[in-house]
Amino acid sequence: MAKFKKKKSAPTLGPNDSKKESVGEDPVDIPETEKSVPAPEAPVDPSMGIIEKSDKDRKLNKLFWLRVGLAILAGTTATFIFEDIEGEDRRWASIAFMIIIFAATIIVAKGMKMQLPSSDRKKIVTQGIGSYVFLYLFSWIVTYTLVNAGSASSGINL
Repeated sequence: MAKFKKKKSAPTLGPNDSKKESVGEDPVDIPETEKSVPAPEAPVDPSMGIIEKSDKDRKLNKLFWLRVGLAILAGTTATFIFEDIEGEDRRWASIAFMIIIFAATIIVAKGMKMQLPSSDRKKIVTQGIGSYVFLYLFSWIVTYTLVNAGSASSGINL
């Protein structure tokens, strides 16, 4: 249990009854602090106008949805393309197919001629990569399961 020091001064009775400095005391020198300059709210890039920014965002949005659509289409197609391959090789062939399709979207993105600042150059590669990978794998697994569900004795009747 913590012990607290007791106050030795009498309590103040009203809001205007606070302690006042005595005239005889020497004031303590308080060093001056640096004056802070308010930082701007958002960094403004003077080289990029509002129209250019909306054009860039529109093209990045188009690239994202292109990758989402291709992920679903390529994942579904991979089920039928690699049907003849057995075992581990089917998995690696499908992953290689996924990487090739993604590399093709990078080439398409470079063909869109997006005017990106040097700090955003990696957006061509990273835009929608997580969605692409997970949707590709999801659509590949779902279509493979639906195509091969009737041949397995799992109890699912289609």
